[in-house]
Amino acid sequence: MTPSELLEEILATAQADPDAWAVIEQENRDRIDRVARDTRNRACVRLVMSCMLAKVHQPIVDPRRPYTEISEPGTFSGRSYDEGYLSAFIQSHRLPVNSTTAFLTPALRNIDYTLTPDKAVIGRPRALYADALHLLEEVAEDRETAEAVLLDTFRVLLRLRAERDAQLAALQASLRPTGATIPLSSEGIVNLLQQHLACPHSSRLPVLIVCAAYQAVCALLGEQAKPLSSHNAADEQTGAGGDVEICLTSDEKVLTVYEMKRKAVTTWDINHAIEKLPRLPSIDNYIFVTTDAIDPTVREYASSVYQTTNGIEFAILDCVGFLRHFLHLFHRHRIAFVDAYQALVLSEADSAVSFALKQAFLALRQASTVEPETES
Repeated sequence: MTPSELLEEILATAQADPDAWAVIEQENRDRIDRVARDTRNRACVRLVMSCMLAKVHQPIVDPRRPYTEISEPGTFSGRSYDEGYLSAFIQSHRLPVNSTTAFLTPALRNIDYTLTPDKAVIGRPRALYADALHLLEEVAEDRETAEAVLLDTFRVLLRLRAERDAQLAALQASLRPTGATIPLSSEGIVNLLQQHLACPHSSRLPVLIVCAAYQAVCALLGEQAKPLSSHNAADEQTGAGGDVEICLTSDEKVLTVYEMKRKAVTTWDINHAIEKLPRLPSIDNYIFVTTDAIDPTVREYASSVYQTTNGIEFAILDCVGFLRHFLHLFHRHRIAFVDAYQALVLSEADSAVSFALKQAFLALRQASTVEPETES
């Protein structure tokens, strides 16, 4: 069987009996539970999963030696299993694990020795790395099987996914409108999203704001946002001109490109965007949306390239300013915008919009519910 087929087969077993345990020792069950659930570090669970997958696929390998630089028998490329098989599998099944490889994290990069429990891997939390290395050791010493560890890791991840889905569903249910609530005002929505943008690890949110704006008024504008690329995919890889591409609802030609910045836009950013123009033959506007201050000289430079680019307009917009203007311009569609934004936030992979960030938006929206004043 191929590694992909093995993953699907083991997952099916986990789904058929999600509450069972395959590993023998209770201590190892506890280690799997801690490694799979700890949200502070998701590299350890991917390390364990890739090493167990390699061992199931090639029983001859040593799960403690996932680096070809190790000059001992049984070495293999853990990164190849991680990137080549686990990444797509994790995304397709919505497993609550980071979508990026474990082997590029600082603690697990450039190792040339066997990963035994007595070796110090400089990563945090340290106890979590110790748990992961102990699991590799247990399998290498034949005290547990690789399939059992991988199977139970899937079981814990499936339980964690179900718990998170239930929490989000409960929060969403609490948001259902009643006759006693007043729809949020445009300024109320601006305040809501400003609070969400202020949360940690919110770099993906400006992309979703622009996308939601076009979704809310697509029928009015006759324009729509093309499907979003992965948050960690470079434009050069995807062929996209920027973070959000806008086309007519009746045509695939890109007319407007939005590029989001969590820092101040520079003249270098504008020049780099100009270099992309050959692959955007139909573009009319290239718009930067930033959450930082806008330098007047850079804004002036953006305006100045209109002539040299043969009529392509470059502009720099403040993210909150864009949002505020949109909501007041399309005031009657403001709730459609919030609903579209919420749907986008919840549908993003946890690596792009974390579970905590999803929870935060639903909690903030619930807290912003407006009750009508009652007569005393």
